[in-house]
This record gives sequence, structure tokens and C-alpha cells, in this order.
Amino acid sequence: MAIKLENVGIAVRDLEATIAFFTDLGLTVVGRDTVSGEWTDTAVGLDGNHAKIAMLQTPDGYGQLELFEYIHPKAIETKPTRPNDIGMHRVAFSVDDIDQALEIAAKHGCYPLRGVATYEDVYKLTYVRGPSGILVMFAEKLIKD
Repeated sequence: MAIKLENVGIAVRDLEATIAFFTDLGLTVVGRDTVSGEWTDTAVGLDGNHAKIAMLQTPDGYGQLELFEYIHPKAIETKPTRPNDIGMHRVAFSVDDIDQALEIAAKHGCYPLRGVATYEDVYKLTYVRGPSGILVMFAEKLIKD
């Protein structure tokens, strides 16, 4: 059986604000829609499923995020995910300039949880709390190929 990662789906509080965050980082919106009906109820497992969605593509053409803002049923607010919570953890991006990525994130009110760390002189890494509490990791490779 062949398998490949299609996308990572993230429910968000404010679709437009989240799109702005990720497009400022360099992702591109490749599709938008409002979905509902029996097929979405079946696929997602929620009766009356109705959501606004946007598909975003990374610049390299491989990674995709599917963002969705629920219209019905009402979105459930939970505490933001912590790095040690079980379940969906974070979205990680390789960046060529972590300082620039952090400047862009800061324009959206998103800052590192603690700071920027260096892993064995190979990577600079940090987690930021993105829109809707999404944990986003930036990793800058220090040893260039």
C-alpha cells in the first residue's frame, strides 16, 4: 500500500487571522470553500457539520495545512495545547531565517514560549503560540548543505 501525507487539519477560531499569519510566513492559499451536507457529516463524524475552510500550501509544494472555522456545530474552546499534552502537538516549519520568522509572528501577536534554543550547533529552534493557540515550531538549520 502506498501512503503519503495529504495535509494537516487545524480547527481555528478566526479563519482570516490564521490565514494572514501563515501567508505572511510564506504559505499560499490554494483553495477556499464552505462545506456542509451529508458527505461532510459522514466524513467528519459530526451531524450538521458546516465549516469555512482554506487550504494552504508551503512554498516547496509538499506541505499543506487545511484550516477550518466551524459554523456548526459551535466550535469548542479548550485550553491551548501544551508541549507535553497527548494528542495533536504542533506544526513545524523549516525556515532559513528564524529571526525573520519571529518578526513576522510578532506582527500577529505571536511570540516564543520561552526563547530560541540551539540544538548541538545544528539547529536554532523555538515554539510560538500562533493564532487560535496553535503551537508552531520554527527550525533554522545552522549547517548549510
